[in-house]
Amino acid sequence: MHVSVTDAKGQLTDLVRRAEAGEEIIPTRHGHAAVRLEPVRTVPDRAARRAILDAIRTSVAAKPSAGPSAERSQDFLYGAPE
Repeated sequence: MHVSVTDAKGQLTDLVRRAEAGEEIIPTRHGHAAVRLEPVRTVPDRAARRAILDAIRTSVAAKPSAGPSAERSQDFLYGAPE
């Protein structure tokens, strides 16, 4: 959404809410883009990153279960053999 800086002054609170919700807000000056409003992305702290990595490592270390054989998957695609 493009909005002039003059118009943005009166509706800043609404524009900030919309930007936080993910909408791209671009205030313009004399018809040219001046800045972009976008939400601040918080960077997870060291402990949070460590917890995420540990969860990934745990899930990867789990032994995968055996799925259906290739023969069975072909039956599903092309119909059961007669």
